[in-house]
Amino acid sequence: MPERVLSLSKQLADTANNKVGEIRHVTKSMKMLALNAQIEAVRAGEAGRGFTIVAQEVKSISERITGISDQLTESLTEQTEELNALGQGLVNSIRGQRLTDLALNMIEIMDRNLYERSCDVRWWATDSAVVQALSHPNRETQEYASKRLGVILGAYTVYLDLWIVNTQGQVIANGRPSLYPRALGMNVSQENWFRQAMATASGDDFSVADVQANAALDNRPVATYAAAIRENGESQGKILGVLGVFFDWKTQSETIVKGVRFDDEEKRRTRAMLLDSKNRVIAASDDMGVLTEIFPLETEGKKSGNYVDMGGRTVGFSLTPGYETYQGLGWYGVIVQQKPAT
Repeated sequence: MPERVLSLSKQLADTANNKVGEIRHVTKSMKMLALNAQIEAVRAGEAGRGFTIVAQEVKSISERITGISDQLTESLTEQTEELNALGQGLVNSIRGQRLTDLALNMIEIMDRNLYERSCDVRWWATDSAVVQALSHPNRETQEYASKRLGVILGAYTVYLDLWIVNTQGQVIANGRPSLYPRALGMNVSQENWFRQAMATASGDDFSVADVQANAALDNRPVATYAAAIRENGESQGKILGVLGVFFDWKTQSETIVKGVRFDDEEKRRTRAMLLDSKNRVIAASDDMGVLTEIFPLETEGKKSGNYVDMGGRTVGFSLTPGYETYQGLGWYGVIVQQKPAT
């Protein structure tokens, strides 16, 4: 624990101050003895003259020791204050950098996860059953496409559902019609993910929407990725519609923010979060404020870093670095940690 450095510094200062206090107590006793000796020497007259000289020397030595202890106290005060300041700075730096590194690790894991989602949607948009459902729209092709989507969902457990949408924005097939019957037939033409996918230039492109609750999926929060379904599954083919995939956000994101490696004591005073580009909390290890809270992140224009906030908490943050062809969405990994109890 970096706090141990600061603790040892304070213990050293306390020990030094205690020992200086003991020295002062001893010299005070010496002065009293020297004074008593002088008094007795005066009473003894000529016979005590030699003892008077010794008493004066003892007094002189005690005064020198007092002067040295005063100088030592002054030096120790300055040095221990500087040492404590350096120690506190070291503690803040070590703790802050560790939280920054952990925040980066969180957002990198999520980036890699979402990179796979961007690959999945573009790949599945070329599936022959998906293309047939729109190029030859009838009950048979749509039912077959629904079954095909169900097979995909069985293999990829990170999704809640997959939707095939025609150019008018109507959902004509989904992978889990028995579980999410409200999806079939609904119109999503005003959804950003649909409109952006319809505007893509080629099959290499995709769209993505902010994390939000989806009413047709029992109001569960999802990260939505979409790609245009094109004629014959070709990259430059005519757009026939859109494939939307709905990433099970709560389950997957909680695994990341709650999986940061802290011991039990640290977990009790630490909050790990993912923020979107608007600093909205989209995942939190304490389950608080998800999709509602705007966190006051102070980046000062930096991609990563750490700082101590007004409440004395250390905040480490890191901007999404992206992964391979996935550029990220301007999200941040953030970890906020209270000071340990003293």
